[in-house]
Formats: sequence, structure tokens, C-alpha cells
Amino acid sequence: MPRAHPPPPAPLILAVDDDPDHLGLVRRWLEQADYRVATAGSGRLALASIEQERPALVISDLVMDGMDGLRLLSEIHRQDPVLPVIILSGQAAIPDALKAAHLGVSAFLTKPVQRADLLEQVTSALRDSAPGAASGHTFGQALIHRSQSMQEVLGRARRVAATDSTVLISGETGTGKELLARAIHEHSPRHAAAFVGINCSALPEQLLESELFGHEKGAFTGALTKHQGLFATANRGTLFLDEIGDMPLALQAKVLRVLQDFQVRPVGATASFPVDVRVISATHRELERLVDAGEFREDLYYRLNVVPLRLPPLRERREDIPLLIAHFLDEFAGRGGARAKRFAPAALQQLVGARLPGNVRQLRNLVEQCVVLSSGDLIPAALVSEALRDQSGDVPSLDEAKLAFERRYLAGILRTTEGNISNAARMAGRNRTEFYRLLQRHELDPAAFRPHRAAADDDG
Repeated sequence: MPRAHPPPPAPLILAVDDDPDHLGLVRRWLEQADYRVATAGSGRLALASIEQERPALVISDLVMDGMDGLRLLSEIHRQDPVLPVIILSGQAAIPDALKAAHLGVSAFLTKPVQRADLLEQVTSALRDSAPGAASGHTFGQALIHRSQSMQEVLGRARRVAATDSTVLISGETGTGKELLARAIHEHSPRHAAAFVGINCSALPEQLLESELFGHEKGAFTGALTKHQGLFATANRGTLFLDEIGDMPLALQAKVLRVLQDFQVRPVGATASFPVDVRVISATHRELERLVDAGEFREDLYYRLNVVPLRLPPLRERREDIPLLIAHFLDEFAGRGGARAKRFAPAALQQLVGARLPGNVRQLRNLVEQCVVLSSGDLIPAALVSEALRDQSGDVPSLDEAKLAFERRYLAGILRTTEGNISNAARMAGRNRTEFYRLLQRHELDPAAFRPHRAAADDDG
């Protein structure tokens, strides 16, 4: 008979409280429910315990000497953004609950907590954080992929979507940061409310401040009417701050204040009002370097970077490129009565191996350009080469520039001499053998530059 596999160990739960009596009570409840339990009498001891063995869940008191529950929550999620945490508080207040929600708490319970309520939240948190909870074919379906790296990012984002955690998405230009932010919103409890986005690099400081926080009539020159800001517009929904790394320092301080107090004061106003907004930010810049350079507030960086998500560039997931190309060809087929087209194998190989600093956005533009310019149903490699040259913003190397000049120079001489090798070699100051070698290097055919009649006479 085959040997029976032992059952998996029960989930380990770490309980944290500086009140030994309450800590002992929570431990008994959890052990009676067949969980394994570790305990810590302070936030620092809890962090040390997590280093020794990662628990499946942390239950922490809010008010503790030294490191309180919210600080512990931040420290835990800095190292492990998807580890579920339940906060218990005997001094619960709405601002504390909001802060805990945006820091990614799984549940916020008021003491004296009931045994049934605590165990229900434990079951729910463990279920939502289980590896299988991230499955689902509808999440992020606009982010076309088959690569393992994208599957991992989307799996993590899927788990985060169910929470209220603040998310920071990093990635190069054109990798799909806004698409990922929308996917998180659409699969979150806030999906019925607004998703509002703004590019922080697109507006001057005063206008960006007005757009974010709103302004009162007469607050500044040109403020002819009262204006509601995007924090208010996104109330109960999601605010997407794109290119957050380009936000001026003065505005960074005001955004930090909102994330700390969940209160917004419009420009020119004397009073603040509460908002309930989830913030997802994105950047193509390395915020850590900006922090080191004094160009980005460190406290805001940690407040935004509760759950970091990095979208890989196309060069790290080239296996996704054929799938993306097929998707774009389907999208463009039928537009304006156009026929469905496809790339020749050499053209497809060229795109898969191309340098694409603009990532998915650039690839889409390339496919569209080739579809529009191709006269037939099969898009040739030559057209892809031309499109890549047109869209390249790269400065060529010296060797590349020399070769390009040499090719144009030789072609110009051949046009001038109408493909006569002797005359062309004489103009270039080379003998016929050397000149032929140069033409072969650049795959230039002298016959292509001869008048049709002369070419026909030569053939005859």
C-alpha cells in the first residue's frame, strides 16, 4: 500500500499584545480552533518572530508601548506586502480605522472582541490570502501576456485588489501602469465608485494643486468659480496619481497630509473636509534615488509604497510579444474596411528581437504603422525595419553612424555614375576589387542603379 502523506501543518498565527492577559485569551481561542500560535509582547518582538518563521496571519493590538499596531503593520508590509494583519483596538476611532485600511489591514476589530467575530475574520483573512485566491481569468485581461513574470505581478495585484492598501506601481514608459491600476480598482470593493487619474508631470504646480485639492472662488487670479478637486471626485473610489515622481515637493507635503489625516483643504479655504479615497500611484523613475537626492519626501515614499508592484519591460518578457502583436492585428483588422493582415516570419522575428524603449505602447504604434503602410496582406521585414527606424529615438553609435554614412555615400556615387563600376571606383579613390568589397558589405547591387535600357543591353 502506498504510504499516506501526513496532513499539512495548521496555519501559524502570530498574536501581538503588550497586555499578557488579553494575549493569553486570544491564544487560547486560536488554539481551540486548531491553529498553531506564536505570541509576542511588543512590535519589535513580533518582527523578530516573523524573521524566524513567517506566519500565515498576524493579529495585533493597536495601542502598545513602543511600536504601536499601525507602525507594526507598516513594518510588516514593507517586507511582506501580502501578509494579512488584523488590528484589535480598545480605543477605536474612525481616523485609525481609515489609516489601517490604507495601510492594508485585513480587518479592524474593536475590543472587547467576541470570540466568534475574531475567528470569522481569521478564516476570511486566511482564505483571501491563500495562493489560489489570486486566480481568476478576468483580472487584468487588458494586460496581454503569457510570461511567468507578468503572471506573478498580476497574481499579487489580484490579492491586493481585495484590500484597501495603497499601491505604488513602477515600470518603464509604456508598460501598462494605468491598465494595472484600473484592473485593481475594477476588482476592488470600490469598483462601483469613480476611478480618477491625473498625470502629475503634465500640469504646472499651481494648476496641479487646484486639480487635486480644489479651490474656492477668488482663491487666485482666474479662479472665477468654486472648483471640486480630484480627491473629492474620487471619494469612495480610487485616485490614480501617475508619474508621482514628478510632483513638486510643496505638493508632496499636502498629499502626505491627506494620506495621514484623510482630510482635504481646497486652495483658499479655511476648513477641511473628510475624504475616503484609495490612492494608487505610478512612476517610471526610481523614487529611492529621488529620496536620496532630496527630490522626493521619504515619509511620502513610505506612505505610498505600502504595496509595491513592478511591471517588467518587454525586453524581460519577449515571449509576450507575439501574443501582443496578434492582439493588435485583431484590433486593427476591419478598421476603415481594412483587411486582416499578418507579419511575415522574418518580420515577426525582427519585432520580437527589437529594442523597444517605449515597450507595449511603442509596439502597438509599430504594428499600426505597418498595417496602415502595408499594401498586401503579408507585412514584410523591410517595412518593419523602416518603421523601427522611424520610431527610434536612440542616438546611434559612432560605428553605426559611419556605416550609415558609407552606405549613403556609395549609393550616391552609384546613382551619379548610373551603376558604372569603373567610374564609381575612380570617384571613391578605390580600385575595382576594393570597391566591390565595399558594395558587398552594404549589399548594394550596381545593376539596380543602371538605366533600364543599359541594363537590358548588358543582359543581351
